[in-house]
Amino acid sequence: MKGKYFLIKQYLYVVKIRILHLIDGAKQAKGLTVIIDVFRAFTTACFVFKNGAKEIFPVGDIDIAYKLKENNPDFLLIGEREGKKQPGFDYGNSPTDIEKVDFSNRTVVQTTSAGTQGLVHAIQADEIITGSFVNVQAVIDYIKDQSPEILSLVAMGTSGIEISDEDKFCAEYIKHSLENKPNDFTKIKEQLKHSNSARKFFDPKLIWAPKQDFDLCLSLDRFDFVLKAEYNENNQLILRKISKK
Repeated sequence: MKGKYFLIKQYLYVVKIRILHLIDGAKQAKGLTVIIDVFRAFTTACFVFKNGAKEIFPVGDIDIAYKLKENNPDFLLIGEREGKKQPGFDYGNSPTDIEKVDFSNRTVVQTTSAGTQGLVHAIQADEIITGSFVNVQAVIDYIKDQSPEILSLVAMGTSGIEISDEDKFCAEYIKHSLENKPNDFTKIKEQLKHSNSARKFFDPKLIWAPKQDFDLCLSLDRFDFVLKAEYNENNQLILRKISKK
């Protein structure tokens, strides 16, 4: 098989890396697949798990999310449409809002316009994890440990339909690290301050996108775990935290 060879931890493995974009990219993803959503879904999900959550049900269809909450009143419902918290939701899609919330042993239902859409559409993937800058080194280490023959990095962009810099940069950051090429995160962060997708964080009228979200989403390697998506016994997609061994 054609591929790129990397010497990692004294052994040789082969990996074919593809960077894909948006919902169509998620549908095409194969092998070990990283669904990337930096602003803000999978950053928020990392904070939820850091604060003690047992599991997250990532959902594409908002009606399914409401139904899960209706059938399980103790579940917490988080997420957004067009960036905004929806009626009946416990929390929106802001890491600032949930940074200090205690989620101990709680089950969370999350639905967003981009990130969770990528998870549910990656039907050809052999294995799925999420990607964001807050745990990017853990993602890179996980990829190295798994030694996949095919790696798909899916940058979900804005609403899964428009390419955005933060997700593209995160995909490139992972790829460069695996290829032993340098990354300049200070430069990345500075560029993102002026990106279209970051404008919302600097508009005081948009209370659903607090300025602190920008810094929290770009707090590099704040967490040392990955989030893995698998189907449970009820054929429901579920996210769980996988810590380093």
